[in-house]
Amino acid sequence: MNHPRPKARLSRALGIPLTRKCVRYFERRPFPPGVHGRQRRKTSDYQVRLLEKQRLRHQYNVSETQLRRTFDEAARGAGKTGETLVALLERRLDAVVHRAGLARSIYQARQLVAHGHFTVDGRKVDRPSYRLRPGQVVAVRERSRASLPFQLAATGANAADGPERPYLSVTLTDLRVTLLREPARHEVPVVCDEQLVVEFYSR
Repeated sequence: MNHPRPKARLSRALGIPLTRKCVRYFERRPFPPGVHGRQRRKTSDYQVRLLEKQRLRHQYNVSETQLRRTFDEAARGAGKTGETLVALLERRLDAVVHRAGLARSIYQARQLVAHGHFTVDGRKVDRPSYRLRPGQVVAVRERSRASLPFQLAATGANAADGPERPYLSVTLTDLRVTLLREPARHEVPVVCDEQLVVEFYSR
Protein backbone atom coordinates (compact mmCIF):
# COMPACT_ATOMS: atom_id res chain seq x y z
CA MET A 1 0.00 0.00 0.00
CA ASN A 2 1.60 3.26 -1.14
CA HIS A 3 1.32 6.25 1.20
CA PRO A 4 2.17 9.50 -0.66
CA ARG A 5 2.79 11.27 2.65
CA PRO A 6 6.53 11.45 3.49
CA LYS A 7 7.47 8.81 6.07
CA ALA A 8 9.30 11.28 8.32
CA ARG A 9 6.30 13.60 8.45
CA LEU A 10 3.97 10.67 9.07
CA SER A 11 6.27 9.43 11.84
CA ARG A 12 6.09 12.78 13.59
CA ALA A 13 2.29 12.83 13.32
CA LEU A 14 2.08 9.34 14.87
CA GLY A 15 4.75 9.96 17.52
CA ILE A 16 6.89 6.96 16.49
CA PRO A 17 9.61 6.49 13.82
CA LEU A 18 8.29 4.14 11.14
CA THR A 19 11.67 3.33 9.57
CA ARG A 20 15.31 3.42 10.61
CA LYS A 21 15.86 6.36 8.28
CA CYS A 22 13.12 8.32 10.06
CA VAL A 23 14.75 7.97 13.49
CA ARG A 24 17.15 10.89 13.11
CA TYR A 25 14.41 13.18 11.76
CA PHE A 26 12.08 12.16 14.56
CA GLU A 27 14.72 12.73 17.24
CA ARG A 28 15.52 16.16 15.86
CA ARG A 29 11.87 17.25 15.70
CA PRO A 30 9.86 15.02 18.09
CA PHE A 31 6.62 16.91 17.72
CA PRO A 32 3.74 16.82 15.21
CA PRO A 33 4.29 18.52 11.85
CA GLY A 34 2.69 21.84 10.94
CA VAL A 35 2.74 25.37 12.31
CA HIS A 36 0.91 24.29 15.47
CA GLY A 37 2.99 21.18 16.06
CA ARG A 38 4.88 22.58 19.03
CA GLN A 39 1.76 23.74 20.84
CA ARG A 40 0.17 21.57 23.50
CA ARG A 41 -3.35 20.70 22.50
CA LYS A 42 -6.01 18.99 24.52
CA THR A 43 -6.86 15.61 23.08
CA SER A 44 -10.22 13.95 23.35
CA ASP A 45 -10.76 10.27 24.16
CA TYR A 46 -11.64 9.76 20.50
CA GLN A 47 -8.36 11.31 19.33
CA VAL A 48 -6.33 9.12 21.70
CA ARG A 49 -7.97 5.95 20.38
CA LEU A 50 -7.76 7.11 16.77
CA LEU A 51 -4.01 7.74 17.16
CA GLU A 52 -3.42 4.22 18.51
CA LYS A 53 -5.38 2.73 15.62
CA GLN A 54 -3.37 4.76 13.11
CA ARG A 55 -0.10 3.74 14.78
CA LEU A 56 -0.99 0.08 14.45
CA ARG A 57 -2.17 0.49 10.87
CA HIS A 58 0.94 2.27 9.64
CA GLN A 59 3.40 -0.01 11.43
CA TYR A 60 1.98 -2.86 9.34
CA ASN A 61 1.40 -0.68 6.24
CA VAL A 62 -2.19 -1.87 5.82
CA SER A 63 -5.27 -0.05 4.62
CA GLU A 64 -8.18 0.86 6.85
CA THR A 65 -10.30 -1.80 5.15
CA GLN A 66 -7.69 -4.49 5.79
CA LEU A 67 -7.30 -3.50 9.44
CA ARG A 68 -11.05 -3.44 10.03
CA ARG A 69 -11.47 -6.84 8.41
CA THR A 70 -8.69 -8.27 10.56
CA PHE A 71 -10.25 -6.74 13.68
CA ASP A 72 -13.62 -8.31 12.90
CA GLU A 73 -11.90 -11.69 12.52
CA ALA A 74 -10.06 -11.21 15.82
CA ALA A 75 -13.30 -10.24 17.58
CA ARG A 76 -14.92 -13.50 16.48
CA GLY A 77 -12.05 -15.61 17.79
CA ALA A 78 -11.19 -16.78 21.28
CA GLY A 79 -8.89 -14.90 23.63
CA LYS A 80 -8.29 -11.18 23.98
CA THR A 81 -9.31 -9.35 20.83
CA GLY A 82 -6.39 -6.91 20.89
CA GLU A 83 -3.74 -9.58 21.29
CA THR A 84 -5.38 -11.73 18.62
CA LEU A 85 -5.46 -8.73 16.27
CA VAL A 86 -1.72 -8.13 16.63
CA ALA A 87 -0.99 -11.85 16.19
CA LEU A 88 -3.03 -11.98 12.96
CA LEU A 89 -1.23 -8.94 11.57
CA GLU A 90 2.15 -10.35 12.58
CA ARG A 91 1.46 -13.51 10.56
CA ARG A 92 1.11 -11.55 7.32
CA LEU A 93 3.75 -12.56 4.77
CA ASP A 94 5.22 -9.06 4.46
CA ALA A 95 5.44 -8.72 8.26
CA VAL A 96 7.26 -12.06 8.59
CA VAL A 97 9.68 -11.09 5.81
CA HIS A 98 10.45 -7.85 7.63
CA ARG A 99 10.81 -9.40 11.10
CA ALA A 100 13.13 -12.08 9.70
CA GLY A 101 15.53 -9.43 8.37
CA LEU A 102 14.89 -10.22 4.72
CA ALA A 103 13.83 -6.59 4.15
CA ARG A 104 14.95 -3.37 5.80
CA SER A 105 11.42 -2.04 6.32
CA ILE A 106 7.79 -3.11 6.10
CA TYR A 107 7.53 -0.99 2.95
CA GLN A 108 10.37 -2.81 1.22
CA ALA A 109 8.98 -6.14 2.42
CA ARG A 110 5.61 -5.40 0.84
CA GLN A 111 7.25 -4.41 -2.44
CA LEU A 112 9.49 -7.49 -2.58
CA VAL A 113 6.57 -9.82 -1.88
CA ALA A 114 4.35 -8.11 -4.45
CA HIS A 115 7.11 -8.49 -7.06
CA GLY A 116 7.06 -12.26 -6.59
CA HIS A 117 10.46 -12.82 -4.95
CA PHE A 118 9.21 -15.26 -2.28
CA THR A 119 7.84 -18.75 -2.03
CA VAL A 120 5.77 -20.32 0.74
CA ASP A 121 6.31 -24.06 1.06
CA GLY A 122 7.89 -24.02 -2.41
CA ARG A 123 5.07 -22.15 -4.18
CA LYS A 124 5.37 -18.53 -5.31
CA VAL A 125 3.20 -16.14 -3.34
CA ASP A 126 2.94 -12.47 -4.32
CA ARG A 127 0.25 -11.33 -1.86
CA PRO A 128 1.67 -9.33 1.07
CA SER A 129 -1.53 -10.04 3.02
CA TYR A 130 -1.07 -13.82 2.76
CA ARG A 131 -1.37 -15.17 6.30
CA LEU A 132 1.10 -17.85 7.30
CA ARG A 133 0.26 -20.88 9.40
CA PRO A 134 2.67 -22.36 11.95
CA GLY A 135 5.11 -24.66 10.21
CA GLN A 136 5.10 -22.89 6.86
CA VAL A 137 8.46 -21.99 5.31
CA VAL A 138 9.15 -18.74 3.49
CA ALA A 139 12.16 -18.59 1.16
CA VAL A 140 13.59 -16.30 -1.48
CA ARG A 141 13.20 -17.70 -4.99
CA GLU A 142 16.36 -19.00 -6.62
CA ARG A 143 16.22 -16.50 -9.46
CA SER A 144 16.01 -13.60 -6.96
CA ARG A 145 18.84 -14.56 -4.63
CA ALA A 146 21.53 -12.75 -6.63
CA SER A 147 19.77 -9.38 -6.40
CA LEU A 148 21.31 -6.70 -4.16
CA PRO A 149 18.56 -6.50 -1.48
CA PHE A 150 18.87 -10.21 -0.74
CA GLN A 151 22.66 -10.23 -0.88
CA LEU A 152 22.60 -7.55 1.81
CA ALA A 153 19.97 -9.43 3.82
CA ALA A 154 22.10 -12.60 3.75
CA THR A 155 24.94 -10.71 5.45
CA GLY A 156 22.64 -9.63 8.29
CA ALA A 157 22.48 -6.00 7.18
CA ASN A 158 18.83 -5.76 8.27
CA ALA A 159 19.33 -7.50 11.60
CA ALA A 160 19.83 -4.10 13.28
CA ASP A 161 16.03 -3.77 13.37
CA GLY A 162 16.02 -6.02 16.43
CA PRO A 163 16.80 -9.46 17.81
CA GLU A 164 15.41 -12.65 16.35
CA ARG A 165 11.84 -13.38 17.30
CA PRO A 166 11.25 -16.64 19.21
CA TYR A 167 8.27 -17.51 17.02
CA LEU A 168 10.48 -17.48 13.92
CA SER A 169 13.31 -19.77 12.84
CA VAL A 170 15.54 -17.69 10.58
CA THR A 171 18.47 -18.80 8.43
CA LEU A 172 19.72 -15.66 6.72
CA THR A 173 22.50 -17.40 4.79
CA ASP A 174 19.84 -19.56 3.13
CA LEU A 175 17.35 -16.64 2.95
CA ARG A 176 14.76 -18.80 4.67
CA VAL A 177 12.37 -18.35 7.60
CA THR A 178 9.87 -20.68 9.27
CA LEU A 179 6.91 -19.59 11.37
CA LEU A 180 7.18 -21.87 14.39
CA ARG A 181 4.04 -20.87 16.25
CA GLU A 182 1.57 -18.09 16.93
CA PRO A 183 3.39 -14.94 18.13
CA ALA A 184 2.64 -13.77 21.67
CA ARG A 185 1.89 -10.09 22.16
CA HIS A 186 4.94 -9.41 24.34
CA GLU A 187 7.19 -10.84 21.60
CA VAL A 188 5.92 -8.47 18.90
CA PRO A 189 7.85 -5.16 18.69
CA VAL A 190 4.83 -3.00 17.88
CA VAL A 191 4.38 0.34 19.63
CA CYS A 192 0.66 0.33 20.33
CA ASP A 193 -1.88 -0.07 23.12
CA GLU A 194 -4.07 -2.57 21.32
CA GLN A 195 -6.84 -2.25 23.92
CA LEU A 196 -7.41 1.34 22.73
CA VAL A 197 -7.72 0.03 19.17
CA VAL A 198 -10.37 -2.40 20.36
CA GLU A 199 -12.20 0.43 22.08
CA PHE A 200 -11.98 2.56 18.92
CA TYR A 201 -13.65 -0.10 16.78
CA SER A 202 -16.15 -1.04 19.50
CA ARG A 203 -17.49 2.45 20.08
